[in-house]
Amino acid sequence: MDQQMKIFLTGTSGYIGGSIAAALVASEHTVSGLCRSAEKAKLLKQRGIEPVIGTLSDEKLLFEAAKSADAVVNAADADDPFAAEILLQALEGSEKKLIHTSGSSIVGDRAAGEYSSRTFQEDIPRPIRFEKIGRVAVDTHVIEGVNRGVHSVVMCPCLIYGYGAGLHRESIQVPWMIAVAKKYQQARYIGKGENIWSTVHIDDLVNAYLLALEKAPAESFFFLENGEASLKALSETIHRELNFNGTPQTWTIEEAVQEWGQEAAHFAFGSNSRVRSDKAKNLLRWIPNHPSVIDWLKKTLNL
Repeated sequence: MDQQMKIFLTGTSGYIGGSIAAALVASEHTVSGLCRSAEKAKLLKQRGIEPVIGTLSDEKLLFEAAKSADAVVNAADADDPFAAEILLQALEGSEKKLIHTSGSSIVGDRAAGEYSSRTFQEDIPRPIRFEKIGRVAVDTHVIEGVNRGVHSVVMCPCLIYGYGAGLHRESIQVPWMIAVAKKYQQARYIGKGENIWSTVHIDDLVNAYLLALEKAPAESFFFLENGEASLKALSETIHRELNFNGTPQTWTIEEAVQEWGQEAAHFAFGSNSRVRSDKAKNLLRWIPNHPSVIDWLKKTLNL
């Protein structure tokens, strides 16, 4: 983006939002960000981000912060319909850009570790499991903001890996798998572990957001991926690189639920979530540089 903008972010102290905010500050944009505490506000200010202390439930605060910005990035809670609606209200009639963050578990199949060959692009019908209806409804509501004079865009990343540039440096899935492996001195996967997730490095993801702020058409939805891996392959790599004896162990879905909870066990670790990002690569001219989470794990766990 050549033109400097005033951008408001939610999730600024988190993994995705914090990394986006750092890149925007580095590009000399004026960045304000929602955060919960005075402690985090101080840390954000040190990073060149103007803190807005509050939560997604502070409707007036959220409305005013969004309304005063040139563009808004919602990177806090993909499932919060109230926050999404307040942001839409704040930007209504302005034609300003609202970039909302979803997640590719919307195509998750609750496979309990079984393989699926199905892959999804943006513009083909996709089955939606009951558990994900709420997230899909939020995505749809944001996209339909175009009818209210909002330049709405939805970004839908998959399994994100790599160290972030914000206050919170780690993603969820891979770090949780590493933590479980260390806890039991043995990596774990669900069922056969043949379920596959598309993957994307955080640096590539951030670049996609910057390109979307610059050139994404209104009413756009983008899957964001660059590579994929089975959960068994991830577990085997973690197990080997941590120098544990033997081989990774399979879990039943019930055992995984006890460790990770229902949502994570069924969708983050048990499902297939295979998407393709040709649209982002063609329309945004997005060129991701990190093709392999397995290669990244080998380098990272050997440090």
